[in-house]
Amino acid sequence: MHIRRISGQSRSLSSPFRHRSPTRTGGALMAAAALLVSACSAGNPATPAAMALPGPAGRAVPAAYYAQKLAWHACQATGFECATMKAPRDYADPGAGDVTLAVARKKAMGPGKRLGSLMVNPGGPGGSAVDYLERYAGAGYPAQVRARYDMVAVDPRGVARSEPVECLSGPQMDAFTQTDVTPDDQKETDQLADAYRHFAEGCGQHSGDLLRHVSTVEAARDMDILRAALGDQKLTYVGASYGTFLGATYADLFPQRVGRLVLDGAMDPSLSSLRLNEGQTAGFETAFQSFARNCVRQAGCPLGGPGTPPAKVGDNLKAFFTKLDASPLPTGDPKGRKLGEALATTGVIAAMYDQGAWPQLRQALTQAMGKGDGAGLLALSDSYYERDASGKYANLMFANAAVNCLDLPPSFSTPEEVRKALPEFEKLSPVFGEGLAWSALSCAYWPVKATGHAHRIEAKGAAPIVVVGTTRDPATPYPWARALASQLSSGRLLTYDGDGHTAYGRGSKCIDSAIDAYLLLGTPPAKEKRCS
Repeated sequence: MHIRRISGQSRSLSSPFRHRSPTRTGGALMAAAALLVSACSAGNPATPAAMALPGPAGRAVPAAYYAQKLAWHACQATGFECATMKAPRDYADPGAGDVTLAVARKKAMGPGKRLGSLMVNPGGPGGSAVDYLERYAGAGYPAQVRARYDMVAVDPRGVARSEPVECLSGPQMDAFTQTDVTPDDQKETDQLADAYRHFAEGCGQHSGDLLRHVSTVEAARDMDILRAALGDQKLTYVGASYGTFLGATYADLFPQRVGRLVLDGAMDPSLSSLRLNEGQTAGFETAFQSFARNCVRQAGCPLGGPGTPPAKVGDNLKAFFTKLDASPLPTGDPKGRKLGEALATTGVIAAMYDQGAWPQLRQALTQAMGKGDGAGLLALSDSYYERDASGKYANLMFANAAVNCLDLPPSFSTPEEVRKALPEFEKLSPVFGEGLAWSALSCAYWPVKATGHAHRIEAKGAAPIVVVGTTRDPATPYPWARALASQLSSGRLLTYDGDGHTAYGRGSKCIDSAIDAYLLLGTPPAKEKRCS
């Protein structure tokens, strides 16, 4: 629960975009599959001697980047092609070297006329778009969409196969993830601050100058180079959760190159890091209350019986966390890890992203609270952190911190500032507020100063952009979607009245048909359309 993500891939068991595999949470549940497609034809993009990029730091990018030809070859995943592309490491100084980015695609198979490339990003920040394409989207998206578009993904700079940010070893991450994030005294506060400092120092030591060049703005500029390399006049893009911020940033930089954008589970770019953390804390409380009402209707809910109010359910869970803080539970983990408050809280939060994980969470809580076995909650927590059975962690949590800490100044600079803010966070979420407040301290120790800032995104001149919001979304609260849709000059809000993170492909025929019509026919949803 230390490095808080905005999103990642959500693969609901009920989603038509998902292969049948065990429910994954955290990284897997951080952003549901959203779909965004542009029906612009694939022509030869203009490639002048230099492409001038917008923004105060933008300098002319050598034409060679835009004119590069991708050398496609078979991926290890059957039916997919892979390549690498080059982009300037520093857009303020394009001659200072390159970053090498991993790209994958699955070509349109028909029937029907090919409509161009469809670029996907599952969120994070830090989620591997290439993995998402190969494991889910390339075979699981609607057949009519896959028939008409080449489906394409690029791992953003610093992520997975694209010069990944590295920070800590597996054993070091095990220790980090178990650090108490609800300190009871000065000693525990110092230990938490030391853990954040050690994490940041590890990233600086192992990733160096790359940490200065993994911002969302740079990733969006990389996407424009890929658009040109693919031969598309305009970008077609799938953006889920954090991917909506990436897509909106692209639209802000290149409004005339926007195709059809669907931004599902939207972020509000006008909010500071502190306001984002507060909004997400409230979102998790909303999601937990929905889980609580569902749990007590099920036989054997470990947090309360029929009619138990959500507030009491929350009190019961909080009391369980307090017991774990003093006496962690055995888990049977071969590395000897026990289930303490930090890992248990992460496991519960992970399941808030998708109501499809609620039965798994009930079972894990029953196992822990009734039998003294923390294995189920540990499994949920490990999935959040993308830790495999050997103890190796994926790059997601490292990239997530690197991007978030570069995009916005930190929420808090000192532990004292966190303590002053605790009453507000605990008001927003009695169960999770304290831990989420302390988690927001992590960027205070980052070795690189933030280069981004909160700002409205209007993208004047862009084609219609569909913004999708879910009313009880824990990670990207519904007000964020309303805010982004109102900021965008061509924004069109589509609302899903439901639970979980994001909406497209999660079982609502109303949502799916509205988005499908937009993607394949170019007809955006009616204004203020609402679905359940």
